[in-house]
Amino acid sequence: MTVHPSSVVEDGAVLGADVEIGPFCFIGSRVALGDGVRLHSHVSVAGVTRVGARSQLYPGVAIGGDGQIRGNDFADGRLEIGADCVLREMVSMHAGSRKGGGVTTVGARGYFMANSHVGHDCHVGDGVTFANSVALGGHVEIGDGVIFGGLAAVQQFCRVGKGAMVGGLTGVNRDIIPYAMAFGDHVELAGLNLIGLKRRGLTRDTINAMRATFRSVFYGEGGGIADRARAAKEKFAGVAEVAEMADFILADARQELCLARRRGDAA
Repeated sequence: MTVHPSSVVEDGAVLGADVEIGPFCFIGSRVALGDGVRLHSHVSVAGVTRVGARSQLYPGVAIGGDGQIRGNDFADGRLEIGADCVLREMVSMHAGSRKGGGVTTVGARGYFMANSHVGHDCHVGDGVTFANSVALGGHVEIGDGVIFGGLAAVQQFCRVGKGAMVGGLTGVNRDIIPYAMAFGDHVELAGLNLIGLKRRGLTRDTINAMRATFRSVFYGEGGGIADRARAAKEKFAGVAEVAEMADFILADARQELCLARRRGDAA
């Protein structure tokens, strides 16, 4: 373990084996850094924060601070970050609030580019990629493997499902189903993230079932979207990815569902 003499590590902080703390960093008394964590320089880790093993935090990162809520008086909010994450320059992540359950969670193997932000009470899955200046409002849920283009922003209480891809400059104010592509100032689905599905190694039959589900749910006739989602789940019983899409649509949600563009071949 190495700590640069210009850095401050408060009593009570827990530092794992082989931690490296560069110059001008601050580590609060209730922070725990896993084995092999590296803070390059000028990093602030405050509050009740745990950083998973081998994660790297670059200059200007500030994590574990109180949620950006007017009149916030909750000192025990937590932030939990998984192993093998990379937080590039000026990334910020805030602790949970009393109203939101008290904890913000970020999964393993996330890559967060410069100036990206995770707000209070968010729950972010494994293997995500945030390009530069992506911002999540409070209480947002992000599934595993989601990719955000630069300057995308997600409104409070929205959900973005597993494996989705959100284009740069997209404003997300509705829930995005798993495995979809979504773009636009006022977000719309542009089909499924086919490149991502192929990279996951899904079979042609599985992808075809997912495409058929997308078309039937968003472009089908008869009943509502929820009815068509239930029908697709029954028709393609045994295809886990179809079940994920249907369950996401059928779940109780705080925001409206993001709909598809008005063209029948979007999937």
